[in-house]
Amino acid sequence: MWVHNLNPVLLKLGFLEIRYYGLVYVLGFFISVWWMLYLRKKGKLELSKEGIWDFVFYLMLGVLIGSRVFEIFWEPGIYLRQPWELLMVWHGGMSFHGGLVGIGVAAWLYCKKKKINLGRMADILALPAILALALGRITNFINGELVGRIWSGQWCVVFPGYNECRHPSTLYAAGKRFLVLGWLVWLSFKDRVLEFRSGFIFWNFVFFEGLGRIIVDFYRENSLWYGFSMGQWFSSVMVVVALVVFFRYYRKDWKKLWN
Repeated sequence: MWVHNLNPVLLKLGFLEIRYYGLVYVLGFFISVWWMLYLRKKGKLELSKEGIWDFVFYLMLGVLIGSRVFEIFWEPGIYLRQPWELLMVWHGGMSFHGGLVGIGVAAWLYCKKKKINLGRMADILALPAILALALGRITNFINGELVGRIWSGQWCVVFPGYNECRHPSTLYAAGKRFLVLGWLVWLSFKDRVLEFRSGFIFWNFVFFEGLGRIIVDFYRENSLWYGFSMGQWFSSVMVVVALVVFFRYYRKDWKKLWN
């Protein structure tokens, strides 16, 4: 058993607080920029430096708008009565599924405007995205939020505001995302030899992130609807859509992996 006593604030300067959670969002976007600049230098991305920064700006807007709007599904009593709360990002609440939808829409708009291959850009972004998401779950743990279900095992945690020992489910989620990152990195190296169809790596991200969320959320304290949490239902959609896309467009790519 361990009693959670971590401070979510990295640095406090008067009224200004720098929190680990906020830094992860900033870090995620800078990692994305660095990754695209690196690929551009290697001749694997035909996009100017200015274009990369413009693209990331689109993505920032997409993730902020999407992740906040989807909070309506989790807290309808708050956001339907007080919709202006959606603008108050500092109050917390960022939906992963909403952020994914928001980034998808933003990327589609930008790629359509610039006549860029959307699938290729999605493959490129999948790696920094899953890394940032893994780090995000670690900061959720530091914040003492998204607590797990009651459990009295060897590594259970007593979170602030709770008396019972619980699963550190956010650390499970972080571990799962690092595993997905490893798989995507392996696919990226394989892509140099096998030349997957554009979008294949991204849809692996969608499938395994969704499947992992379904599994890990069984250890997380959630309200349930017909046995699943809201996050599990959204993740089930991710898994089903990814399977349909794999079957329709990427059967040859899967065969390449196992031949």
